Formats: sequence, C-alpha cells, structure tokens
Amino acid sequence: MNDNPHPKRNEAGRWLDVEEARLVSDLRIMHAKVDELYQIVQNLKRRHNEEAIFNYADHPVLQEDIDRVDQIYLWFVALKEEGRKKSA
Repeated sequence: MNDNPHPKRNEAGRWLDVEEARLVSDLRIMHAKVDELYQIVQNLKRRHNEEAIFNYADHPVLQEDIDRVDQIYLWFVALKEEGRKKSA
C-alpha cells in the first residue's frame, strides 16, 4: 500500500474529487474480490475434479454463479475493447 498520507493526484495533476476517490476505492475492492474468486476457483480445481464439483453443487445456485460470472466476463470484455479503441 501507499504510505503517502496525501490524496492521489490524477493524470491532469489535480487532486481527486470525492467521486474519483470513491471510484479508485471501488476498483481496489473489485481487484481484491476478483483475486479472491480466482484463488477459490483455483483451489477447487486443484482439490476436486469437475464431476465431483457438479455432483455436490446446489445446481440452481451453481447456475446462478455461472450466469453472474458470465455477466462479469462480458463486462470485462467490453472494457477490454474500449481500452483497445482508446489505444488505437
């Protein structure tokens, strides 16, 4: 973490306003949660085979999880494409 007690400056050299600081905070939380989900999935894959996971899963909840991850994936793909457009 950054030990600087002062708020960050944005790319334009000005201090972040409240909404920008909230966005940075939300993004940091998102990064941590994505990493947490990734680690959980990696552990499940390492410890159990897919057939066992499917057999023991609560199927409606598993389908909900899959749908949510699909939505997140599509959002990330859209962000990726927006980044490609801006860098081109």
